[in-house]
Amino acid sequence: MSRKSKKTVNDQAWLGAILKGLVVFFSWFPLRFNQILGAGLGYLLFWIPNENRRVAQINLSHVYTNLSKKQQTALLKSNLIETAKATLELGPAWCWDGHKLVRLVTEVKGQELIDQAVAKGKGVIFLGPHQGSWELIGTYLSALYPSTFLYRSPNIPSVEGFMVKARGRFGAKLAPTDVRGVRTLMKSLKNNEVTVILPDQDPGESGGEYAPFFGRPARTMTLVSKLIQKTDCACLFVVMQRLPKAQGYVLHVLPADEKLASEDSLEATKALNNGVEQCIALAPDQYLWSYKRYRKPPPGFENIYKK
Repeated sequence: MSRKSKKTVNDQAWLGAILKGLVVFFSWFPLRFNQILGAGLGYLLFWIPNENRRVAQINLSHVYTNLSKKQQTALLKSNLIETAKATLELGPAWCWDGHKLVRLVTEVKGQELIDQAVAKGKGVIFLGPHQGSWELIGTYLSALYPSTFLYRSPNIPSVEGFMVKARGRFGAKLAPTDVRGVRTLMKSLKNNEVTVILPDQDPGESGGEYAPFFGRPARTMTLVSKLIQKTDCACLFVVMQRLPKAQGYVLHVLPADEKLASEDSLEATKALNNGVEQCIALAPDQYLWSYKRYRKPPPGFENIYKK
């Protein structure tokens, strides 16, 4: 290994140790403290020029064209605050015990949909967009149901072990997002386990289809439709909406369109994005608008993030 490579590994190890230390540190405090601190960080993100603000502002201006400039600015401010809260909530989500976490979910709107899906005995895919406290969804469900989750290796390799252990501490099995991991997930679904998939991630060049998302084409994953076709599992959309003043969360459960299982990839991905849009409508300010959902546009469409 070259001297430069060793330096990179050492730098990543230090950074990973700091990140793990911060997650554990914030887990020592009550949820209200983390959210107050997150709100303060969100105010800074709103007033100080930064990439999160720039991308969120671009996305909101293209999605909510019906809002005035003043309304878009107010939504941007609220969104950056909620996004910062989600970051600070990682400590509780990854470190608190199961009973304490489950009590944070004060209401489940659509519990009957979960019960019906689990009763079918063919597994359940929960589609949870980057909205509210999305990290808490998998933790909450794994405390209640046998679970298997796919995960992408983090950019800082030294954090991976800590992340896998945290997400699997209630018995969930974790598999990397590769061919072997997908096979593991398919087997788990056939054994009536549950999984959570973030449906609004960019799947890359080979794992998706361009489908409209708020009227603009975005690369959209085909993994969900393929899993449903191969396992005949149930599928539901979920949102872990944050309540004000650290009062906890409401888990919203929404039915998925049957077209999600279509062998026509465009029809399936349209249904997937329509479901995500319905989720966002529940709490638009809690969606991760700072994510570049429209990056790598198809020919004929401008890259709206290009400076």
